[in-house]
Amino acid sequence: MNEDIQFILDTANEAMDNAIKHLEKQFVNIRAGKASPSMLGSVMVDYYGSQTPLNQVANVNTPDGRTITVQPWEKNMLQEIERGIAYANLGFNPMNNGETIIINVPPLTEERRRDLAKQAKSEAEEAKISIRSARKDANNDIKKSDDVSEDLKANAEIDVQQMTDSYVKKVDDLFDNKEKEIMTV
Repeated sequence: MNEDIQFILDTANEAMDNAIKHLEKQFVNIRAGKASPSMLGSVMVDYYGSQTPLNQVANVNTPDGRTITVQPWEKNMLQEIERGIAYANLGFNPMNNGETIIINVPPLTEERRRDLAKQAKSEAEEAKISIRSARKDANNDIKKSDDVSEDLKANAEIDVQQMTDSYVKKVDDLFDNKEKEIMTV
């Protein structure tokens, strides 16, 4: 196969792979009922004037399936951490006992589960859009390739379509699993 065509296919494959990786990260942030330190992954804390991820200023643990504890490395950070959790708008009500912050993760209501499933569906659609965009870019690059036979171009476009189909199936599988996880009480 022509080196240019191979490079285009490799680039498309990498872009589609990145879309899947991004989707998996987004799905980790969508909670499915059980407490997990990753639920606070998006929380940023004002640490001496700069926005810092929560896990860089405190220990985040889950002693059981319904509780998250946040143990700051410096006691004077308790208020800032509470403020950061509230600002992240995750629907949690942090309680401060003077040494740690305790967050009780409420069980999900049916309505909240549906909202989370919609959010997951939206993330899956974004991933599919990224994959299709990579396909479009690859096909345009293939068409622009000079000194490549028409047969080779046609075969490369077929390869890109097969790659796209397999990645879209991966997205659908990931979404189906996440939806089951969210909707399971």
